[in-house]
Amino acid sequence: MRRVGGKLVRLVGAGIALVLVIVLGSAGWVAYESFGRVHDIADAPKAPVVLVLGSQVRDGKPMKFLTGRLDAAVALVESGRAQAILVSGDANGASGNEIAAMTDYLVDAGIDSSIIVGDDHGLDTYDSCLRAAETFGVTDALVVSQGLHVSRAVALCRDAGIDAHGVDADCDCNPMAVARNFGREWLARPKVVLDLMSGRPPAVQTPPDDALIAGG
Repeated sequence: MRRVGGKLVRLVGAGIALVLVIVLGSAGWVAYESFGRVHDIADAPKAPVVLVLGSQVRDGKPMKFLTGRLDAAVALVESGRAQAILVSGDANGASGNEIAAMTDYLVDAGIDSSIIVGDDHGLDTYDSCLRAAETFGVTDALVVSQGLHVSRAVALCRDAGIDAHGVDADCDCNPMAVARNFGREWLARPKVVLDLMSGRPPAVQTPPDDALIAGG
């Protein structure tokens, strides 16, 4: 009985060690790929496109995380650091149409609708980056999000072939929401490795869209 218990402890220990290796390894890869490429709005380099990654909406309006990202995109365009905005998210999300909410917010903030392009099928960060490159022809972009998510987005977009820099947007969020996002982001790190190793295509594939090129 003691021998069986010892074997079980060793197996559990090995499992925990494996999880730690995967989490820390994936975090290390993200840090390496995004090193020196995450900026405040004032320090961001110029790029043709701002890629705004979707998040939850409520009653057709962006919630605080998404509002912060959109405000950053507005500031980047108004300062001349970018000429167009690609809003990428889930048009059929559980909380509502992220694309419509983002577009309406930007227009209300004074952004010309002709420079806003929506990707209805950016179902996660991996898909958003891959579709930005493959569907919309983006090769150079500023990617806007918050906290740890920015570095992961930069790493994924670079792997997709985009010369990406990140912009860390502000968020007037409560500490609990920030803590939840922090934990969720660490859990998302291993999925990065699985996605990249599998080389999976985006969940939704659509014909090439030249809206960004034509708009430019």
